Amino acid sequence: MSSANTGAPQGTGTTSIGSTRVQASEYICADCAALNEVRPREPIRCRECGHRVLYKQRTKRMLHFEAR
Repeated sequence: MSSANTGAPQGTGTTSIGSTRVQASEYICADCAALNEVRPREPIRCRECGHRVLYKQRTKRMLHFEAR
């Protein structure tokens, strides 16, 4: 088993550090609309064009609010 194998399936956006998992957040570039994964302690910059304005991608989970 190599040290590069983290035990998580490929493409999930998670990496294992010790026994904790770090979730990579997905952001959309404001300039070129490219999808970027940004991990904690990583510079906020588009990997395609270098633009520094990124928007957080909307969640796919259904949210339900109760109005009163």
